[in-house]
Amino acid sequence: METVFSLILMFTAITLIVVLLLQARGSGSSLFGESSGTFRSRRGVERMLFRITIVLAVVFVSVAIANVRFS
Repeated sequence: METVFSLILMFTAITLIVVLLLQARGSGSSLFGESSGTFRSRRGVERMLFRITIVLAVVFVSVAIANVRFS
């Protein structure tokens, strides 16, 4: 059972890293905390990546807790 949790954690972590890198690539030129000064709402792919990030983070934490609990 522990190997199943470990494999799920690895897959989730890699997927989460890829999704976060895709978000950072599309963020524009706001490096080092610079603010663009305008409010933008998320649309299309950006909104989907944001929601996928939240779901993957919840899955990652849940599986990590289950791994500790059942090992």
